[in-house]
Amino acid sequence: MTRPGPPPYPPQPLPSAQPPSPPQSSYQGPARPRGRWATPLLLVTAALAGAAAGCSAIALASRARAYCDAGWEAGGRFEMTFLLVLVVPGCAFLALLIAFLSRELPLLLRPVPFLLVLALVVLVFFATKGTLDGYPGNPERCGADNVPPWWPGWLPA
Repeated sequence: MTRPGPPPYPPQPLPSAQPPSPPQSSYQGPARPRGRWATPLLLVTAALAGAAAGCSAIALASRARAYCDAGWEAGGRFEMTFLLVLVVPGCAFLALLIAFLSRELPLLLRPVPFLLVLALVVLVFFATKGTLDGYPGNPERCGADNVPPWWPGWLPA
């Protein structure tokens, strides 16, 4: 007895109602970071806001010293000029660092952390360098704490 051999041609699948779809590629292209335009814009904005906050801190402290006539002699002016060179890039770098670390927050909340930190830096700088407590200033314009009268009482000094 002989066995039947394979059919002379391979069996064809039955025709289906839908035509076959083209093969799908698994390649998705280069990975795009979330908010690819928002992050560089945020970093540039943070650096500019940091530089502006540094300039504001120096200007505020210098204005308070000049108004109260406390620490505004040649040495005080030199100190503020020297601090300008350090504070402005320092605030810009600090704002960049905070903005980079907060890039996973929702888009509208990303500026909040670095703006809060910059506001705190300006207040602390004014309190430490702008109001020289115990420095012999003009007692008619400012008190013994050298806080100018135009500074809001609800803000620390």
